[in-house]
Amino acid sequence: DFGVGADGLVFLLPSEVADFRMHMYNADGSLAEMCGNALRCVSKYVYEHGLCHWPDITVETLDGIKQVQLELEGNHVTQVKVDMGFPVLDPARIPMLTLTNPPIAVPVEVQGQRYAVTGVSTGVPHAITFVPDVKRIDLANVGPCLERHQVFPRGTNVEFVQVINANRVLVRVWERGAGITQACGTGACAVVVACVLNGLTEEAVDVELPGGILKIHWQNRQRIYMIGPATEVFTGEWPLN
Repeated sequence: DFGVGADGLVFLLPSEVADFRMHMYNADGSLAEMCGNALRCVSKYVYEHGLCHWPDITVETLDGIKQVQLELEGNHVTQVKVDMGFPVLDPARIPMLTLTNPPIAVPVEVQGQRYAVTGVSTGVPHAITFVPDVKRIDLANVGPCLERHQVFPRGTNVEFVQVINANRVLVRVWERGAGITQACGTGACAVVVACVLNGLTEEAVDVELPGGILKIHWQNRQRIYMIGPATEVFTGEWPLN
């Protein structure tokens, strides 16, 4: 759908505690604890390439074991549903340096402008800010400043969110270690948590990103479920020395 190339590298490995194990590296070479989009892609790959023959898959990640359900049409995976687990709202565990707990609408100043940032971890840290129009945000300029802000000692992913209604939001993403990306699964989950905490949406929301729509449900403010597609764009070989 988007041509040859990627914003991350995923290794599919054997696991002693799940069906498969996944390691994800960002574009800058840093190791990501979790990646929702990569998890959907891996799940589609193992099924359609005959590495498993069942629609319910467990995948070991650095953020724990994730439960995955595949929606099928024949032998083709059309949608992937992932149990993303519980969001982390404790600032010490996100981590985020603030006395506000949970960290809702924390003022963070960047380049002389103050942003109300809500911090959430969905395996990796996210800084969510609500704006009237996401298209007007200079993401290439503001994104890296928030990513490396001292409030986030390990860095953070950044999401700017425009709320359309109680069940639909528009999102633009700056990913830690990758920059501007078309979509972010953990980010979409964190966005919905932030929306609910700020009283802006219901618990089930269509998150519209430049790369497509993810359906996110923070069920009873407990576990987060993500539903979205995965598409095989190309195949190739890379020489290893």
